[in-house]
Amino acid sequence: MTATALTLTRPASAPWRDDPAGYWGAFETATAHLDTPLGVVSVEALAANAFDMLDRAQGTPIRVASKSVRVRGVLDAVLALPGYSGILAYTLPEALWLAGQGHEDVVVGYPTADRTALARLAADEELAARVTIMVDDVAQLDLVDAVAAPVGRAAIRVCLELDASFRAPVLGHLGVRRSPVHEPAQARALAERIVARPGFTLVGVMAYEAQIAGVVNRGKPAVQAMQRASTRELAERRGEAVALVRELADLEFVNGGGTGSLESTHADPSVTEIAAGSGLFGPHLFDGYRQFTPAPAASFALSVVRRPTPEVATLLGGGWIASGPAAADRLPQLAWPRGLRMLPREAAGEVQTPVTGAAAREMSVGDRVWLRHTKAGELSEHVNALQLVQGGEWAGELATYRGEGKAFL
Repeated sequence: MTATALTLTRPASAPWRDDPAGYWGAFETATAHLDTPLGVVSVEALAANAFDMLDRAQGTPIRVASKSVRVRGVLDAVLALPGYSGILAYTLPEALWLAGQGHEDVVVGYPTADRTALARLAADEELAARVTIMVDDVAQLDLVDAVAAPVGRAAIRVCLELDASFRAPVLGHLGVRRSPVHEPAQARALAERIVARPGFTLVGVMAYEAQIAGVVNRGKPAVQAMQRASTRELAERRGEAVALVRELADLEFVNGGGTGSLESTHADPSVTEIAAGSGLFGPHLFDGYRQFTPAPAASFALSVVRRPTPEVATLLGGGWIASGPAAADRLPQLAWPRGLRMLPREAAGEVQTPVTGAAAREMSVGDRVWLRHTKAGELSEHVNALQLVQGGEWAGELATYRGEGKAFL
């Protein structure tokens, strides 16, 4: 049985919180006929997260960040909910693929240097009407023109990215190194260059506040204070930049935020939509936020294959390390059974992951351990399908990008 359609409705209960043993036990029972490694999604938990994000956005539309999902069936199910609209893709090849599958509003979240993809975009009127590329430098426009001359090609839809990082008085740059366009005057200057170029149409502005959306803050007063200050500064600067760009172009959207900043981003009157996706799967990185706690909707299981000592059970595989600075918080989290921990000298390895603790002493070859990935969409890169569990039963599977034969960056 393969799930061909997924429908999400707001759940009435929260078994992952009210009955953790039953929650993880249901995965065990429902997927007992399947071999590991095994990626699983709880339909109820996914729905709870999707509706919680809508509640937090308070009416501001959410554009789904596909990089944090990488499963078309999940993207389709979420986009069927009122309040979600459009996709924020990671690369242009991915965006072209999604647009070819029927998605009519796909914004590429990062600039591209993929000449083959640009040539395909410029040669296809329908794709060009559905896909918007990201720019923060005239050199990116030059690259497009070098691939396809402005005269005779489809008009290329463009989104201008404003740097949303915070320049703190003492700590300096806080955020990620993205766009060089930081000041409102710089945004207007680039917008002037874009609208003056034939073959381009400026349709949007984006500003992703990583230092707010992507930094955990529970129990961290200093981080919370930084985020409040950054929110105030960005609201003023982004509002001014958007106003200056709107004098030159009839913008269709102003995109901001992420899963971790839905509350503050929706309060910015210059923002018309919020990009978010990680909160749908609820990876364990997001357990560290003060303002929300997502359900652990996506997880994976590995099998015990050896017992090197009575104190240790060894799992096959497990080195599914998340991107970012190399540290313990990039490791998968041992979720179930409780009472397991990794060995500091081995941790999660590509070929094996030894675990110890009280629960390890009771495990046998063939038993399973359930883990949660640090981040969201990266889990989909390790399996061909995500198995669905609904109402305590297996409800089919949804192919990941990998399962569809796609290996996007």
